Amino acid sequence: MTAATLKPVATAAKPAISFFERYLSVWVALCIVVGVALGQFFPGAFKAIASLEVAQVNIPVGLLIWVMIVPMLLKIDFAALGQVKAHARGIGVTLFINWAVKPFSMALLGWIFIRHLLASWLPADQLDSYIAGLILLAAAPCTAMVFVWSQLCKGDPYFTLSQVALNDAIMIVAFAPIVALLLGLSSITVPWDTLMTSVGLYIVVPVILSQLWRRQLLKRGAAHFQVVATKLGPLSIAALLLTLVLLFAFQGDRIIEQPLVIALLAVPILIQVVLNSGLAYWLNRKMRVQHCVAGPSALIGASNFFELAVATAISLFGFQSGAALATVVGVLIEVPVMLAVVAIVNRSQAWYEQGAQRA
Repeated sequence: MTAATLKPVATAAKPAISFFERYLSVWVALCIVVGVALGQFFPGAFKAIASLEVAQVNIPVGLLIWVMIVPMLLKIDFAALGQVKAHARGIGVTLFINWAVKPFSMALLGWIFIRHLLASWLPADQLDSYIAGLILLAAAPCTAMVFVWSQLCKGDPYFTLSQVALNDAIMIVAFAPIVALLLGLSSITVPWDTLMTSVGLYIVVPVILSQLWRRQLLKRGAAHFQVVATKLGPLSIAALLLTLVLLFAFQGDRIIEQPLVIALLAVPILIQVVLNSGLAYWLNRKMRVQHCVAGPSALIGASNFFELAVATAISLFGFQSGAALATVVGVLIEVPVMLAVVAIVNRSQAWYEQGAQRA
């Protein structure tokens, strides 16, 4: 596809966050309540669902994950990789944050807070699992929601498109090695067969299917593609929320026993967002990158592909694991935290541009 055919797809969406996305944290909170309640009243039903596994992959959850991920990957145009050179500095900064800083900083923060500072308030038998969940959360950059964040901070759509396409291409080959390395450094056993199965099921196969589907939709025109992609958005969020209901149905006893766990797990996640978004924004300013690129760069650098993290945590460690719960905390705080970053980026534009000119 040429750049001319990319423009309608990249910019046709309204520059506003949808109703479901804006209140995602509210829906997640409701999922916690509903899931815990259902798990207490119908434990047998959820045990039956948990038993529907093939090769350590839960079939109902696997289907939900596909419904969740494929519509997001559908928006990615790998032809946009040809535009990488036009935004070399901004893309360089974002890649550095996404792949050289964020996963490792999260592992360090997990070690500091989960294994040490907050350990006495957390279940001792789940500390390693919580850290594993945090690593999974930070090991892959966000794919779909960043388009919303970019629009809200008046970001360059071509930069966002090319950056996300490049991140997805890297994720196919880098996600598993980074996760395995950091789990190993954290003294957590790496189930390589399950990890590779998760990468295949939740990255490689969905990427291939979404790109084939995208090609067929675009044959009928960019407008038709946009209509289909827009209609699939709520379906993706609904699949995510249903997955969370199932997860919290199994986590209910643990949450009732220690309700502060979610708040404590949020601490390293929040620090990581502030650290990585701020570092990306500052580096772009030092390198005199345009504000319309620096804004989405900071947001992409800080956000996480939480859908993939939830899926992989469930596959590797199970519904009842601390890893699965830790990834869900990322979902809970994603929207309000990223909206706060958007507000800071927008309000600091004059300061940013003055510094970029001096640099």
